[in-house]
Amino acid sequence: MRNKSDRNVSIIKDTEGNNIVLINDIIFKGKRAISWNDVEQYLKEHVGEFYKISETDDIVYFGKDLPDEYAHSDYTRSLKGTNAKAKANASQGLGEMIEIASRGQHTVNKKEKHMIDGGNGWYRFESRFALPVYDGSGEIERYNVFHVYMIIRHDLNGKKYLYDVINIKKETSTPLGC
Repeated sequence: MRNKSDRNVSIIKDTEGNNIVLINDIIFKGKRAISWNDVEQYLKEHVGEFYKISETDDIVYFGKDLPDEYAHSDYTRSLKGTNAKAKANASQGLGEMIEIASRGQHTVNKKEKHMIDGGNGWYRFESRFALPVYDGSGEIERYNVFHVYMIIRHDLNGKKYLYDVINIKKETSTPLGC
């Protein structure tokens, strides 16, 4: 498991008792566009790490395909603005997002290109994370909360691997105050 002390990430509970991964640092910034190559390089440093989904006790690995898929998937290319920045910065808390993942659903593999790497099917888990919003003086004003689906492939070797994070939606009714 990864040493959590090298990142400013924690798991907290919202007012309803639901888990949220709180990511305190915005490391991927950009007025116009995110450098997805930088995100890919960041994730390459973490290939081989693994985390346990608390709800199911499944172990999920960061495989060699994660950095490229996460940073350059069709879904990622379609992202703009807040959601692009959210996905880029969520890369810091992927392990914790796996730990709090819930409501997993299994589907069988339908694509021939994934006969081995997704040969045992795919899982779709829900997770949540929060990112800081800064005021004009650089102080944290609040945190925006996001809901995501984590796509996990179940390899023929029996292991589960994080494949991508999709359907990022800002939860407009639940910003966290400071």
